[in-house]
Amino acid sequence: MTTSAPEVNFSDLSNKPVDTVRKLQESPSRSVRVHRRGGEEDLVLVTASRAAEVREVVSTTTALFVALMQHSAEVRDLVTEVMPTAFPWVRFLPREDVRAFVVELVDILEAANSLGNPAPVVQLITEWRHTAEVHADPELLATLRKDGEDLGEVPAPEATQA
Repeated sequence: MTTSAPEVNFSDLSNKPVDTVRKLQESPSRSVRVHRRGGEEDLVLVTASRAAEVREVVSTTTALFVALMQHSAEVRDLVTEVMPTAFPWVRFLPREDVRAFVVELVDILEAANSLGNPAPVVQLITEWRHTAEVHADPELLATLRKDGEDLGEVPAPEATQA
């Protein structure tokens, strides 16, 4: 069961800092959601000790998962079998692509964990999700599989704005 964090407005950080810190310390999650105006993404303020705990849990879980995956082929097969439960969109991928996704996921989890940065894992999952989207659309898949004329190097987006 998860509990939602208390919420404050961004202005409360400067106008009522004591109240905001009190809410943070009384929260079971040791966090406060900070709303920002103007379409800005909300923030989450968390205690340093809670952030360290979360980091330790993620690191330990990742290390155990990587060790299990490297231990035996049976574990890798089992993980491949249960992937549709964790990532329902993998059902659109060919079987060999699901295996490739599992191998890449384990490699990236280990590397990202060593940096303490989850961004590469999120990027990998996003890329494989987009691959599944292509496989889910037969018309798009057929279009992308057609031989076509190579139109050469594509300029970087910032280069086209000049």
